[in-house]
Amino acid sequence: MGQNPSQPSFQRVVIAGVGLIGGSFAAALKAAGVARHIVGVGRTAASLDEALQLGLVDEVQSDWALALKGADLLLLAMPVGQMGAVMAALAPHLEAQTLVTDAGSTKADVIEAIYLHLGEHIERVVPAHPIAGAEKSGPSAAHADLYRGKKVVLTPLPENAPHAIDAVRAAWAACGAHMFQMSPQEHDRVFAAVSHLPHLLAFGLVHDLAGRANAEQLFKYAASGFRDFTRIAGSHPEMWRDICVANRQALLAELDAYLAELAWLRALLIQSDGVGLEKLFAEASDARNAWAANQ
Repeated sequence: MGQNPSQPSFQRVVIAGVGLIGGSFAAALKAAGVARHIVGVGRTAASLDEALQLGLVDEVQSDWALALKGADLLLLAMPVGQMGAVMAALAPHLEAQTLVTDAGSTKADVIEAIYLHLGEHIERVVPAHPIAGAEKSGPSAAHADLYRGKKVVLTPLPENAPHAIDAVRAAWAACGAHMFQMSPQEHDRVFAAVSHLPHLLAFGLVHDLAGRANAEQLFKYAASGFRDFTRIAGSHPEMWRDICVANRQALLAELDAYLAELAWLRALLIQSDGVGLEKLFAEASDARNAWAANQ
């Protein structure tokens, strides 16, 4: 795909974490023709080699000084629990022109790490969250269309330079994403409700059934309803551990609200209140169908 005048142009992009999220960012920038050379950095040589063989990156590095030399843009795409340590390691080698963004699903903890480790570069560090993913992980799951038509939320900091925000927005938009913006606090509250809680519930249900004496029988007869409800329980355990711990206060509030809803459903069942159940189901069905129609 050729580059158009409204798109950014990056000579050297560094991707820290070359799995589904980081690998797809690299593939999308390549497909859009806006990144000349992409460098992969990661924890394991196997993942880096796979990303290189798949053509997601042009070079792999284990040395931050070499990786960041001359970099225009750095994406931090590792689980949020690793962000602080990675920022501390790269900070001494971050050059004055390098823009930084991240793909973390929580923002308060990531931003705390940014202030702690990247404070000297704060005007060029623009937090973000791509609302895209899949239950599969690793470089082999990455593809150039992951972000196409999906939402990416920027949560800029007061110290961010306008040109840095614009450039980071343009990088994500070049991946085909629809761009949105909100405060970090609002972000974490919203996604505790519509992303983190559903994952917690899906993991919890599968874990409950898997621990029962008749688990084999239960899974044998599980069908489309179970598959649809629990699909996200196949997601990356480490990543979701970090997300839930990092956003635990907002997630606990959402879990408490859901427990109250479950208590209401339980009361309706105890009372054999079919009318009440149908009313609740109808309201939920209408809300869900209205949401789906706008996707």
